[in-house]
Amino acid sequence: MINSNFRGQIIQLHAQFCMGLADANRILILYTLHEKPLIVSELAKEINLSQSTVSRHLKTLRIKGLVTAQRNGQVVIYSLSDERIFQALDLLRMTMLDMFKKQASLATHNISSVF
Repeated sequence: MINSNFRGQIIQLHAQFCMGLADANRILILYTLHEKPLIVSELAKEINLSQSTVSRHLKTLRIKGLVTAQRNGQVVIYSLSDERIFQALDLLRMTMLDMFKKQASLATHNISSVF
């Protein structure tokens, strides 16, 4: 049996991770940073968002531990804190795709059984 304090910490960490993924733009940022580390202005240009919007999302991602920021002179370079974050996103995407296919199949089956 898991210690209740330890269990609570695990649940809190999981929730914190998921909150970092709770915005489509943050997910887009993570996918983009998987390709290569970038500074805010490059990232904003790459995903077609304002620099202030990207900065705000990066702050959240940094607080949630999903990205790291490394100062290089006058610029800050952002990157994924762990490549497994991309693997987790990919697994979620594949799972959702399978779910959508099943739902579409059920909907098609239900419609054809009515007619």
